[in-house]
Amino acid sequence: MAAQTTGPGSRQPTINDVAALAGVSKKTVSRVINRSEFISEKTRTAVREAIEQLGFVPNPQARALAFRRNFLIALLHDNPNAQTVLNFQQGVLDAIKDSDLALLVRPVDRTSDKMLDDVRTFLEKQRPIGAMLLPPISENDDLAALCDSLGVRYVRVGSAPLDDPQHCVSSNDREVVGEAVGKLVALGHRRIGFVRGPVGFRSAAEREKGFLEALAAAGLTLADELNEPGNYRFAAGIDAGERLLSLAEPPTAIFCSNDEMAAGVMSVAHAKSISVPGALSIIGFDDSPTATHIWPALSTVRWPIREMGVRAAHNLVPDFLTGTIQPADPDTASLASTFVERQSVAPPAAR
Repeated sequence: MAAQTTGPGSRQPTINDVAALAGVSKKTVSRVINRSEFISEKTRTAVREAIEQLGFVPNPQARALAFRRNFLIALLHDNPNAQTVLNFQQGVLDAIKDSDLALLVRPVDRTSDKMLDDVRTFLEKQRPIGAMLLPPISENDDLAALCDSLGVRYVRVGSAPLDDPQHCVSSNDREVVGEAVGKLVALGHRRIGFVRGPVGFRSAAEREKGFLEALAAAGLTLADELNEPGNYRFAAGIDAGERLLSLAEPPTAIFCSNDEMAAGVMSVAHAKSISVPGALSIIGFDDSPTATHIWPALSTVRWPIREMGVRAAHNLVPDFLTGTIQPADPDTASLASTFVERQSVAPPAAR
């Protein structure tokens, strides 16, 4: 039988119509619509077929009342790298595109002593089904506990495991940075500069550990004059590049804790007529669009942030989503980052 059509003078089908056609109660139809687990597959199929046949569209406000939540998932962040937020957000949107869910993005101020109160007010007002927490606020145990106390599902995203696999999606920053720096060592670089990430970020700490461990494995140490602060912004790369490349004995290679800062260092090298990679090798982290928009194309670590967004959504609301996702380490819910070699790395020039 063809689905019922509607027009200017026709009556919109109701939940009562669906119940009558499927031969079930109105309450059962509501349970199917709200994805209750306590419905037989036979009943679920009958209700879905009735919905399709009638062209019934559930009322979102009624569903929200029945579910006691809005059909929203929240993304909470305080991250200086806008591209990271956008890439993660795109992964979440990929995951929920065929669902009834919508994404609500909320920046917060991690330095405010009112952050937890502000987040509590936001969650109580918006009533999302769940919240995804991007670093560095994902590293705040009190924030995770707040979500739990409000009955809001949560997933924490980080550069290392922060929680049990159900509540966490992570990457292997420390390991893969070691691999990238090992590549520089294997090419013959011994004087390698380092541009750090922001103080207080777990990602910055993990990448620094990976860098130092790779040097130690090669019998090298990081000289004080080669260790530069950073904050994941282009301007920090400019500042670090100016200092490193003005040294009496500049480094032959520089590892930057993200691509934005690597682009800043490369800009300084071009301004000083220092050939990349002829006289200076540069490696970044993220594999953001910046990596291939600059010249020469940047060797970098591909951080699977978009895939992490997909994984976080599936961890958060598996009962609302369909489709396959990239496998993760079952013990840590970790997705592997990979080193991508491009044109910004070469053996050191003879001096």
